[in-house]
Amino acid sequence: MSARRLVLLRHAKAEPGRDRVPDEMRPLTTNGRNQATRVGKAFAGAGLVPDLVLVSTALRTRQTWELLSRQVDDLAADVQLRAELYEASVADVLDLVREADDGVGTVLVVGHEPTMAAAAAHLAGPGSDDAALAQVRVGVPTATYSILESDSEWAAWGRSGARLLSVARP
Repeated sequence: MSARRLVLLRHAKAEPGRDRVPDEMRPLTTNGRNQATRVGKAFAGAGLVPDLVLVSTALRTRQTWELLSRQVDDLAADVQLRAELYEASVADVLDLVREADDGVGTVLVVGHEPTMAAAAAHLAGPGSDDAALAQVRVGVPTATYSILESDSEWAAWGRSGARLLSVARP
């Protein structure tokens, strides 16, 4: 199998927290909905079609995935809503990624900051793009995704074991 790709996406812009709305139920703003659609168009344009999608159960991540997925043709991904991504640590994200079947070429994780950027920084090793690495070290804005690649089986992904190819915010 060729290199495996991991895409770590921070959800699009969500409504600010309100007293009566639990954080997990914050919806996307109009701008966030537009951001998610742009991310989907960017994925389609780059031929970035995930085989496995791991989505936090928070409303804003589910809406981000839903809007993104409408833009990608021939999408037949295994989509899993994963509660553990809501307040995930880098270790939690890696545990989920390591569970991926060896036949999976591209995994997309739709999650939250600071974990998405921290996971990308943790995984980035030799051959990573310097500008992308600098970005993930300080965190990423909404609707930003990092693309990592490694020849290793999913079960072997770990610290400095992948190349951070790019960070994008369409």
